[in-house]
Amino acid sequence: MLQDKDRIFTNIYGIHDRSLKGAMARGHWSGTAGFIKNGRDWVVEQTKESGLRGRGGAGFPTGLKWWFMPKQESERPHYLVINADESEPGTCKDRDIMRHDPHTLIEGCLIAGFAMGAHACYIYVRGEYMREREALEAAINECYDAKLLGKNNKNGWDYDIYVHHGAGAYICGEETALLESLEGKKGQPRLKPPFPANVGLYGCPTTVNNVESVAVVPTILRRGPDWFASFGRDNNRGTKLFCVSGHVNRPCTVEEEMSIPFRELIDKHCGGVRGGADNLLAVIPGGSSVRMVPADQIIDCPMDFDSLSALKSGLGTAAVIVMNKSTDIIRAIARLSAFYKDESCGECTPCREGTGWMWRVMERMVEGRAQKREIDMLFDVTKQIEGHTICALGDAAAWPIQGLINHFRPEMEARIDSYTYRSDKDGAVLEAAE
Repeated sequence: MLQDKDRIFTNIYGIHDRSLKGAMARGHWSGTAGFIKNGRDWVVEQTKESGLRGRGGAGFPTGLKWWFMPKQESERPHYLVINADESEPGTCKDRDIMRHDPHTLIEGCLIAGFAMGAHACYIYVRGEYMREREALEAAINECYDAKLLGKNNKNGWDYDIYVHHGAGAYICGEETALLESLEGKKGQPRLKPPFPANVGLYGCPTTVNNVESVAVVPTILRRGPDWFASFGRDNNRGTKLFCVSGHVNRPCTVEEEMSIPFRELIDKHCGGVRGGADNLLAVIPGGSSVRMVPADQIIDCPMDFDSLSALKSGLGTAAVIVMNKSTDIIRAIARLSAFYKDESCGECTPCREGTGWMWRVMERMVEGRAQKREIDMLFDVTKQIEGHTICALGDAAAWPIQGLINHFRPEMEARIDSYTYRSDKDGAVLEAAE
């Protein structure tokens, strides 16, 4: 288990003072001006050497993403945009950072902005996060009052942070849809290229980062990249916030070492699976948009990007949704299908039409009011949606269903058999595929 002395988020549960004074007492804002004196290249290289990968789901190397920004400033200003939309079902880590440890994020924004030559940062906060936005704005105001932000601040880099409140649309968690929303347009993804690093917010070079990705950077610079890289396996370095929900005895958000085995994560921090480890059915390891993994495959799996990818799933946002054998697994996935149908922005035909079609079929699968050949038809449709949309929402809608069919097809067939038996007794007629 990760020791307390190695935790970056020392107030994730709100036990301590979240004000600037409390944050400074815990070591934040220490040496920030010195990091800036070391220069942009030094900050980027330190971040790259730490092995930090993006904590928003994709896992792209953070330092490399910053390196893509233009090196020379021009008449087009550079921008840093923080994706605090956190709309992935099951994910609840960024909200705790903003509520209880906001200065980790604010200091990270200043350093990250400096690393890419940006003098302004926009933090896009999820529509439902009202208290989180209030706590974040209060912390930002403290920093302005203390001359840590703004023009001619103590850190030597003019910097402004603006908080933008979204309207609660899932699609605005996609970086280009978020930029569209920031510009006052309908939140729909942009075609790429051009990429945001060249043409982003207001047509200017922009980097979009997750809250956790940026919030860990100041501590990495203070303790050194080797310290951060000492945790986790190769290519999966550092500490990570895991938010565990579902059928565990103590749901929680906890900072742990990357690559911690699933069994250890659940037993040490969550009091185990309800009904014991033998009662585990399946786990969605990275938020609702990744494929589920059955109990026998995940129980001793390291919780990191590569290990879960090898199981044809993903770490995603590390939102671990645990389901025991009391779960109606078909109904659970049908509920996710309804969510993605509602949240599709409608820009791409495969997603706009396919999410509704999949949901309707899944609703019949819940009852068993289908035919077995429709299972293959449903899987085929997910493959036609996956990879054929501008953003990854089509993939997010398809993958939960693919995981269900790959791992729990016998349960789907048994449900159909049960319905067919009852229908034959009652004289009912099965519906064809819609």
